[in-house]
Amino acid sequence: MRKLTVVMLVAAISLTLSTSAFAKGMLQIKGSDTLINLVQRLSEEYMQQEPGKYISITGGGSGTGVAALINGKADIANASRLMKDKEIKQASENGVDVRRVVIAMDGLSVIVSGSNSVDKMTVDQIGSIFRGEIMNWKEVGGPDLAITLYGRQSNSGTFVFFRDFALKGDYSASMNRMNGNSQIVEAIKQDRSGIGYVGVGYVKSATGLTVVNVAASSGGPYASPLNSADVRSGKYPLARPLNQYLNGVPKGDVKAFIDFELSPAGQSIVEEMGFFPIPNEYVDFNKKSMGM
Repeated sequence: MRKLTVVMLVAAISLTLSTSAFAKGMLQIKGSDTLINLVQRLSEEYMQQEPGKYISITGGGSGTGVAALINGKADIANASRLMKDKEIKQASENGVDVRRVVIAMDGLSVIVSGSNSVDKMTVDQIGSIFRGEIMNWKEVGGPDLAITLYGRQSNSGTFVFFRDFALKGDYSASMNRMNGNSQIVEAIKQDRSGIGYVGVGYVKSATGLTVVNVAASSGGPYASPLNSADVRSGKYPLARPLNQYLNGVPKGDVKAFIDFELSPAGQSIVEEMGFFPIPNEYVDFNKKSMGM
């Protein structure tokens, strides 16, 4: 029995060492739930083309990814928002040279139930709804029905972006805070009174929803997040870049993966997943960030 115990202990130690060694050679990517499905798909294709390369991807929100990069727990942080000044300062204090790369464009989409007649709103109306100032759909031309709010949790980059660009204030305390885009989509499908916001990649093939056309201001033109030209030109007012943050000029496996994401093959996957390829301005921006 004692010999068996020793053998099992040695085997356990060997497995731990092997797993640790394997993890050391694995690219660690953490962060945004908006980006997780896209980057997962990109990594699958990359690993198929590069046998022996391994990538681990976890979500948890943009804040989680940024914190992991700052603390040396991730090689790449997925972020659907820009890093905050205090985060950049903390990174610098930790010896992290923050570099930003844009890998896709998103038209952050405001969604309602397919049985709701409202199909267009201004940014001000959307902000008033999520601040809790407009509480009934009849105030924006819809049915006489109390509005139910669905949004993200505070560690989400999408939560931050939508608050800063649409609300310009605080969310209503009555908003249901969901863990991810998919949860919001499913909730809206089942709730005629609901309204939520998700990355465009989560609605392009969804049924039972209306994707709201949005105008920057009253009297302005309405644009759709489903229209590539409107998103890439900025005509759609809730368009945003989807980012990855790195420590320093990328090298080795990090550079190889970023290069793949930005390649024609990678950008084709971006479109396949329902997002939009980066415009020329970000092509040039990425080159500078990557020291090219």
